[in-house]
Amino acid sequence: MTTEHMLDLFVIGGGINGAGIARDAAGRGLSVALCEKDDLAQGTSSRSGKLVHGGLRYLEYYEFRLVREALIEREVLLNSASHIIWPMRFVLPHSKDDRPAWLVRLGLFLYDHLGGRKRLPGTRTLDLRRDPEGAPIKDQYTKGFEYSDCWVDDSRLVILNALDAQQKGAQVLTRTRCIAAKRQQDHWLITTENEFTKEVQTFRAKVLVNAAGPWVRNIVDDVAQSQSSRNIQLVKGSHIVVPKFWEGQQAYLVQNHDKRVIFINPYEDDKALIGTTDIPYKGKVEEVVADESEIEYLLAAVNRYFKENLRREDVVTSFSGVRPLFDDGQGNPSAVTRDYVFDLDETGNVPLLNVFGGKLTTFRKLSEHAIQKIDKFFPNMGGNWTAKATLPGGDIPNADFPSFVQAMKVKYSWMPRALLMHYGRHYGSLIQSIVGDAENLVGLGEHFGANLYEAEVRYLVANEWALTAEDVLTRRTKEALHLSAEQIQYFESWFNAQFLQTDLNRKIS
Repeated sequence: MTTEHMLDLFVIGGGINGAGIARDAAGRGLSVALCEKDDLAQGTSSRSGKLVHGGLRYLEYYEFRLVREALIEREVLLNSASHIIWPMRFVLPHSKDDRPAWLVRLGLFLYDHLGGRKRLPGTRTLDLRRDPEGAPIKDQYTKGFEYSDCWVDDSRLVILNALDAQQKGAQVLTRTRCIAAKRQQDHWLITTENEFTKEVQTFRAKVLVNAAGPWVRNIVDDVAQSQSSRNIQLVKGSHIVVPKFWEGQQAYLVQNHDKRVIFINPYEDDKALIGTTDIPYKGKVEEVVADESEIEYLLAAVNRYFKENLRREDVVTSFSGVRPLFDDGQGNPSAVTRDYVFDLDETGNVPLLNVFGGKLTTFRKLSEHAIQKIDKFFPNMGGNWTAKATLPGGDIPNADFPSFVQAMKVKYSWMPRALLMHYGRHYGSLIQSIVGDAENLVGLGEHFGANLYEAEVRYLVANEWALTAEDVLTRRTKEALHLSAEQIQYFESWFNAQFLQTDLNRKIS
């Protein structure tokens, strides 16, 4: 099947950068298609530390421009999606064996003032012997600092960008691999293949954007058969999930003996997310997993500071992602820039824009800059627009999520608080699209355990490209962390029977 018209933009890659670029372009009136070989956010973009942050430690590497941009973006994103992004306070216990207190204090001062902070509270010094935040910390650590950053549901951030792109006219094709892209006289001829149906489609587009993340070089070399002097350094980052072992909603940031910092964050109410590692990676990106040595490294970093001793059997699960960092020649993975670089190949006046590097927090600005890189090819397109826009579900008055929740409690008085918070945090003002006319829990359909009901699943299949049980349990929601093995098995069987054709059922099961 061939498209009948010429697209302005074809984007390869359904991670945060690809989805962000597609959204930005569609909002300017460009015709856009995006293809992703797996599920949206299945790679790096769902395996992050789940933070919207300036990157405190990047100040040590003089990344002032990146940190400033990230700090500004922190509040822009908070205003655009206060249902999936919210403020979090981070406690940094000070160890005399690591960075001196004056250096930490200087870094935090810069962090408070570099990005024009408005909504988030500033840094304060803690007496860990008296302040409640010090209760879980070992007695030998008496001084600490507390500062602000933000939490984000990374997978949903990608989904909402793709959803907004689609609502603005973009085609979003998941489980669809780009198998060839060839320059014609005045356009790209792009061939895709659907993983499940094996349907082959061709598209014509004026500009091709390569936002394939860890696979960016594969697209340059094998698919587009183009040239680029740029490269990426693949760096593996692993996280572990354990039961939450302290009181309060604050997170912790600890310094390890090797000068790396480890985040210990509240996760899914009753759990903690701990990470990350920084290790050069040479294997297949699709096969990345957390090594036992990484798990022990993270446990040791926590046990250095906390009274409660974590053991290997406390690890509920682990995940690992591969960060496609722009290769700036630094040997130390922790020192490799988290900034982004564009490479525009205009061969034959048929442009290919390759995206190298980037981080979750700066995706919106990266997307804006990407479109600016190719604006000469679209002189009639609209201007910058995303800085003041909300993402789907984020049109909450004054980005005041607590007040929104109170209003929902009145509207859905029959709904348990945990379920209301689940819907609120995942969907914001789109909650009505899931609940519909239901007036009690029975109206939400079959209950699969925890906060997972049939109504939500059907919404995700109909509106958010959920094609497998894993898409629902792992990326659209985190209910896999709350269901038993038996419940997961039952849900998978139910999902396959409801939504998968017989031949697809055999392929995925």
